[in-house]
Amino acid sequence: MSDVLSQKEIDELLSALSSGEMDVEALKKTEGKKIKTYDFKRALRFSKDQIRSLLRVFENYARLLTTHFSARLRTFVQISVESVEQLPYEEFIRSVPQITILNVFHASPLEGRMVMEVNPNIAYAMLDRLLGGIGATPSRIGDLTEIEANVMERIFRGAIERLPEAFKSIVDLEPTFEFMETNPQFLQIVSPNETVAVVSLQTKVGEVTGIINFCLPHVVLEPIIPKLTTQHWFSTQKKAREQWEVELLQKKVKQTPLPVVVDLGYSQLSVEEFLKLEVGDVIRLNETVDDALIVKVGPKPKFKAQPGIFRGKRAVRILEEIREEDGNGQ
Repeated sequence: MSDVLSQKEIDELLSALSSGEMDVEALKKTEGKKIKTYDFKRALRFSKDQIRSLLRVFENYARLLTTHFSARLRTFVQISVESVEQLPYEEFIRSVPQITILNVFHASPLEGRMVMEVNPNIAYAMLDRLLGGIGATPSRIGDLTEIEANVMERIFRGAIERLPEAFKSIVDLEPTFEFMETNPQFLQIVSPNETVAVVSLQTKVGEVTGIINFCLPHVVLEPIIPKLTTQHWFSTQKKAREQWEVELLQKKVKQTPLPVVVDLGYSQLSVEEFLKLEVGDVIRLNETVDDALIVKVGPKPKFKAQPGIFRGKRAVRILEEIREEDGNGQ
């Protein structure tokens, strides 16, 4: 519902127009609604929160990959998330080089295929390193031999097997490597207009740098989309404690002092009786000398005990434990 101007506001508006303080043409321009162009071929199906959740997942995955490749290649490897974007699948295919390394896999219980695209510079540097080289890329990149293809497949099969650790707070994945392709034109895992999330990992192997892209179709991630939220992410984040932390915590708990009090009994006096108390008077308690005493740990009764003397000091001997189900430990 539009706002209704008061008579005073109308008068001020007319006065501004007549004095030239406000331009009529400028006023007309501001009245029109701003139009934003929307491209239906680039439908934004991932929310900003979901993109941020994917970013966190792959930041963990980048750390796992860094450790994995460093151990396999025995050289300096650094991997970090560069960007997370959503775009049509057709645009993703057009953006990759004509000759590249496309690793196709699926991950149960998700249905459909996903792609791990590795820039040839990075892929050949890894291959050279595994075959005894220094980790350099050839000046000319051509078709892979059967041996080279088998070696590369082993490298990236191991990388894909690290995905469940990164996704464990969202879903239990069981990734399966399907096949490797070098020509993006022969790869059609979804329709050209299907929205995909493309996660780009900046990768450095020795002195060689390049990009590793993960193409995740929206239709494949759809079952877990509700879990790709900041709230779900932080509610499921649990830090696994190291053994030394557990032992230290147990030691600290065992050394924590607890107040232990033995109740000898109680008595009720009137104010008048209390004021008349003198040295030598005896206050009679509700307990007899044969009754067991109550031992309290903190505010809760925990044991029944018998009073006595131990090594010249007053002490009690524990007779039995008071269990809460008995109704006495409340």
